[in-house]
Amino acid sequence: MIKLSYKIIISISFFLVALFFVPDLLIHQTTKNKIFSSVDEITYNKVGLLLGTSKYIRTGEINLYYKYRIDAAVKLFESGKIDYILISGDNGLVEYNEPKTIRNDLIERGIPAKKIYLDYAGFRTWDSVIRAKKVFGESKLTVISQEFHNARAIFIGQRNDMDLIGFNAKNVPYKYGKKIRLREKFARINLLCDILVNKQPKYLGTTIEIK
Repeated sequence: MIKLSYKIIISISFFLVALFFVPDLLIHQTTKNKIFSSVDEITYNKVGLLLGTSKYIRTGEINLYYKYRIDAAVKLFESGKIDYILISGDNGLVEYNEPKTIRNDLIERGIPAKKIYLDYAGFRTWDSVIRAKKVFGESKLTVISQEFHNARAIFIGQRNDMDLIGFNAKNVPYKYGKKIRLREKFARINLLCDILVNKQPKYLGTTIEIK
């Protein structure tokens, strides 16, 4: 009886360790050649998919993830490596509108409004990537976010017959972003579950052509 309990504990422990680390290894190995930090090395795509986040953190300070993604999108556009920016973020509440906020800041940085498209139903990265294909008709995209986020987005695209590459926004210091990195671990576990059940975005809707 004791030996049986010991084996069960060992088996559960092994499963939990594998569950925590296998998604990281799988995503890294299948996306590492699709992610770039230099505009000189990255290839051209018509559309850049800018993944949204909140502009401010709880203390009222600017969210560095947000700031660096804006910087990366502007750099990519000004370098001629994308012609349009599709902003995908959360607009689940009237008073909270990630895509519109990002759009305003991009325009302030010199990006023409006619070159920007908004996806208001990007509640999760899974939704953002699949909606880019099913709603906006784009299967070949450059994802713009931090490296760990780009990897997950590209992995989602690969499992949905999309050709994605990633342009890395500047990384945030570990101390500042350690909670985000822990959350990313669980997001990657959840991603495997989404793939297994072939989960669909919360909303789809009318097709919008980027042109």
